[in-house]
Amino acid sequence: MRKYFVVLAAVAFVALSCISLFAADEMREGKWEITSSMDMPGMPIKMKPTVISHCYTKEDVKDQKKVVAGKNKDCIVTDMKKSGNKLTWKMKCTGKSKGTFSGETVFGKDSYESTMNMQSEGRTMTTKSKARRVGDCP
Repeated sequence: MRKYFVVLAAVAFVALSCISLFAADEMREGKWEITSSMDMPGMPIKMKPTVISHCYTKEDVKDQKKVVAGKNKDCIVTDMKKSGNKLTWKMKCTGKSKGTFSGETVFGKDSYESTMNMQSEGRTMTTKSKARRVGDCP
């Protein structure tokens, strides 16, 4: 049971960092509220959604790959495609967050929705996130 939570905590960190950052191309800088829910088949309890705040700078919203690479040096984006307001991507991570990730983000200037699928150590997990801009950064 404890191993589930350790893996889940590591994956949650990567998920929240990466999902929220992939929408950066068309969005405005500022303070964003990101709500994420995770589903892991076989998990004995359902995790409650998490809500975090994150401030994106002008530099952050300019270059998606730069932002993603800066957050976890063990992760490499292996494929990224943009079509209109939809971004799809694949990523491979080593170290504590070892696994393969794929996802899709549909974004606007003040909101986005994202789904990420992850595989690690024979387990799968899906994370869904919704975010909205709530104002300027302090």
